Amino acid sequence: MVLNFSVAARDLCLTHSAVSHQIRLLENWFGQPLFTRHSGGVALTPAGQQLQRSASQSLGMLEDACSQLLSSAKGQSIKLAAPGSFMALWLIRRLEHFERLHPDLHLQLQTQGDYQDLFNQRIDALVVSASPPWPKGVQAVTLFSDQAGPVCSPHWKPLPGKAQDLLEMPLLYTLSRREAWMEWAALHKLEPARLNLVRHFDNLQLMLEAAVAKLGIAIAPEQLVQRDLREGRLVAPLGFSSGHSEFALCTLASRRHDGALAALGGWMAEQAH
Repeated sequence: MVLNFSVAARDLCLTHSAVSHQIRLLENWFGQPLFTRHSGGVALTPAGQQLQRSASQSLGMLEDACSQLLSSAKGQSIKLAAPGSFMALWLIRRLEHFERLHPDLHLQLQTQGDYQDLFNQRIDALVVSASPPWPKGVQAVTLFSDQAGPVCSPHWKPLPGKAQDLLEMPLLYTLSRREAWMEWAALHKLEPARLNLVRHFDNLQLMLEAAVAKLGIAIAPEQLVQRDLREGRLVAPLGFSSGHSEFALCTLASRRHDGALAALGGWMAEQAH
């Protein structure tokens, strides 16, 4: 990566010579070059790259700490990571109720996060669709079983009457849950290789809209299609089957006495039942 001291000087509101002087002081202190100089600019040496990685991580932690301090002045903040489809189809429509019950708690929602983010406390809570046992140090509140089943437009003709009927129909799936049809087929004694998987989508919402538009038969968790079923946009002709997974809210076991996380877990469990 080619860098430029002049650009750095402009961003820092300093002169080029001031930036160059500070770099020379750093290199003298470390006893080795951090940059190689070229006619078109400069590039990081291996030592410079190592320092850049460490500095980026430290600045990221500082940014998180500042954000938490700012949030605590306004009320306690909880960073919650969850799949986008779970947020859009289940959580967000219930969020106003949570905020009325807990006006001093502020949920910060994000779709990116995993167990490692939880252990590093870059997030406070994580919603997963998985099966126990949970990673060591994680405690989980089960929300609901990840029951899944075929859904389609009520105008789809002919509607499947038994599992075998789906072998002759175009099936839709999401890239994040490509295995969903395979698991469903195994439960219904169908050969996965015979499934006609014709279209894939980035997320569940797009797949459901495609099913409404009669582009094929989708497979979806029961709890995330309740509104579409009630409104008649979709039907579940074969019902839903229980798999091995469940939706769960995961937090660190070491934070089991955190009142804010306990309030979130209790509220989500109550909403799920």
